[in-house]
Amino acid sequence: MSLDKNLNKILIIDFGSQFTQLIARRIRELGVFSEIISHKKIKNTDISHSIKGIILSGGPLNVYEINKYSFDKKIIENGIPILGICFGHQILSKLNGGKVKQSKHREFGLANIDKKKDSLITKNFFNKKRINKVWMSHADQVSKLPKNFNVVASSRNSKYAIIENKKKRFYGVQFHPEVTHTENGKKIISNFIFLICGIKRNWSSKDQKIQLIKDVRNQVGTNKVICALSGGVDSSVVAQLLNKAIGKKLYCVFVNTGLLRKDEEKQVVETFKKKLKMNLIYVNAEKEFLKKLANISDPEKKRKIIGNLFIKIFERYAKKIKDVKFLAQGTLYPDLIESKSVTGSQTSKIKSHHNVGGLPKKMKLKLVEPLKFLFKDEVRKLGLELNLSRDIISRHPFPGPGLAIRMPGVITQKKINILKEADYYFIQALKDHGLYNKIWQAYAALLPVKTVGVMGDNRTYEYLCLLRAITSEDGMTADFYEFKKPFIQMISNKIVNSIRGINRVVYDITSKPPSTIELE
Repeated sequence: MSLDKNLNKILIIDFGSQFTQLIARRIRELGVFSEIISHKKIKNTDISHSIKGIILSGGPLNVYEINKYSFDKKIIENGIPILGICFGHQILSKLNGGKVKQSKHREFGLANIDKKKDSLITKNFFNKKRINKVWMSHADQVSKLPKNFNVVASSRNSKYAIIENKKKRFYGVQFHPEVTHTENGKKIISNFIFLICGIKRNWSSKDQKIQLIKDVRNQVGTNKVICALSGGVDSSVVAQLLNKAIGKKLYCVFVNTGLLRKDEEKQVVETFKKKLKMNLIYVNAEKEFLKKLANISDPEKKRKIIGNLFIKIFERYAKKIKDVKFLAQGTLYPDLIESKSVTGSQTSKIKSHHNVGGLPKKMKLKLVEPLKFLFKDEVRKLGLELNLSRDIISRHPFPGPGLAIRMPGVITQKKINILKEADYYFIQALKDHGLYNKIWQAYAALLPVKTVGVMGDNRTYEYLCLLRAITSEDGMTADFYEFKKPFIQMISNKIVNSIRGINRVVYDITSKPPSTIELE
């Protein structure tokens, strides 16, 4: 996201942490703008007067393996306050004359830290007992304190859990204050921004809307854009944002892959063509997708096939519209983080995302991804700013490959029909019982396993249906929703008794991590 160079902001230098985007999110929640840039790309000449504070992120690197990272040391000599988190804490210490070594006792997960002295960075952070639970994730630690630094807090295995150089306004924390597991962790970030950097609140959903519309106009100019519209929250917000930015130069193409939820194609046409009066082209490509996916069971191949076919269809219709130069997608920040590093650093790849990994190398259309630095909750707020209905904005996330990744194994029309019905019954039950808006995402999946059952006096041998419902703030971490027994019994009976092809229902109680939200 580009931004007015005169707007005060926090710069986050990314060393490849899976949590870097959460730092940005926490700062934006506090009403301050932040930008992320890779440690490989940042130079001291990039440090402008608008940067009022710098945060050095965590990462999978080791500070003593200097060939694996790059960092312009002059950046810390500009008199700008710096907060180092985990690896950032270690590199800040090393650059100031401290020492870092491999820890005898690694710390992963929750740990208690004890307060040693007062500091602006920890104001209102500790409880009355002067301790706090924090989330650690490190195998190295600062072994020698840099000159003119003081210890603010320690843990059992990290003597220098929080350190400061008050004069230079340098602060280092060995833990991750940005994750929800750290109690009161947002206070560390808040103290750094407001008490130490002295920034005033300058960022809101309205500001974001105005800036994104401006960004789209600058990128697109007078060219035409086709939008990959699915009817989900992300693509709906993208479509409405582009509609506000470029009006009739936007052409929404809705492709029915045959892998959508029950009656979804009817709802999309009704909402966007009839109600919102957008240029909407409806493409029924059910047979085309099913043919391409025949006998394919590998999840990555499924994603690649769906992504490539999507683009081919868009390009096919772009030619009919004539002179289309751009393709709009609802890619979000977590999508990029899980697929590759958005900033060119060492973030580990988890899986290819449907909006990222499936794109062919030589794409004829340029991408417009205005939401790629936003989180789901920010997208929902943006949608409301753009006057989209709450019915659209409150929809649970739905993956681009659709039911294809909720159906491990080979895809058939029969399986699709069975899964559509199961998913419909589950989602409808959540709405009827007032649970839908309490849950981040819920779905039914059809597992490639058949089990024996008994219905009446007859033996059955049918599919196993898995139900998943999770709670989350941003999709990066998640926990399963604890249903009361009567509800889970009711929906299990409903699915088994109503859908021919399913004779057993199970509920997924795995959190993220270690699992992902979707099955594939």
